[in-house]
Amino acid sequence: MDRSERIELGVDLLAHLEADELSVAEAVDRIETVTTNPTLTREILDAAELRGVIEREEGRILTRRGGTFVRFDSQVVRREGEFTCRRCGAGLSTGHFVRFESGELGPFGSSCIEKVLGRS
Repeated sequence: MDRSERIELGVDLLAHLEADELSVAEAVDRIETVTTNPTLTREILDAAELRGVIEREEGRILTRRGGTFVRFDSQVVRREGEFTCRRCGAGLSTGHFVRFESGELGPFGSSCIEKVLGRS
């Protein structure tokens, strides 16, 4: 995946978070499922802000979802196999992948996918 694809995927992820507000650290935790490059992380946050997906306010990230969220029944795909969770690094026999317009993100375990999307 090239730089521009990672930026698009990161912005899509932020656009689909179900939390109304996150600390910058919590937002970066989610973005690290796309990239661990600090420069690219900053570019993702900047792009999301420029597009009106998020607002930054006193060390917080405010999401502007406008009804956008991940539909688990249609946007999350489960696959059987040998995977490593992109969030926690655990071995998985079932991987959960999120399909965004810009691409697919995963694999995640069942609890990590909920954390990444802000459901827990």
